[in-house]
Amino acid sequence: MKRTSFAGWPCSIARTVDLIGDWWTPLVLREAYFGVTRFEDLQRRLGIGRNVLTARLQRLVGEALLEKHQYQERPARSEYRLTEKGRDFFPVLAAMSRWGDRWLDGARGAPTAFRHTTCGNTTHAEVTCAACGEPLTLETVRAELGPGFPAALRAHPSVQARFGLQGAATPRRIRHGAA
Repeated sequence: MKRTSFAGWPCSIARTVDLIGDWWTPLVLREAYFGVTRFEDLQRRLGIGRNVLTARLQRLVGEALLEKHQYQERPARSEYRLTEKGRDFFPVLAAMSRWGDRWLDGARGAPTAFRHTTCGNTTHAEVTCAACGEPLTLETVRAELGPGFPAALRAHPSVQARFGLQGAATPRRIRHGAA
């Protein structure tokens, strides 16, 4: 069955899902954040098939989230190191972890705690406004067309409706259940 690609969609969420939208890719990245760099160690820690891990690593290297470095010639063995792009993805997984801690832990508590080495406190991810520092919530955010939205799609009725552009001066707030 052919997989649908979202890589060309004018939506950063869709493009990100296209990149990491399987079970294994976020887990491979998680292990890289915890310092696991070698194929054999990744395979053992995740219990993942060699062919699946090979495909995920090739994709992450191809998308420049990881770099492949050979550490042994005979037999050839490589390790996979995070790039700046890969390190920059950490807050996404930290936010997923926070959400899972809140909604999926069954009141047992977080299975992994994050300690902020700068201040020494245990912490969790919070998504905040880059300008004022206030938390971003569904009720305090509205979506607007960004500069990268394709000009050819701006006039489409679904785009006009999504962003409240049909005679409205300001975009609509994001709503529960809104498409």
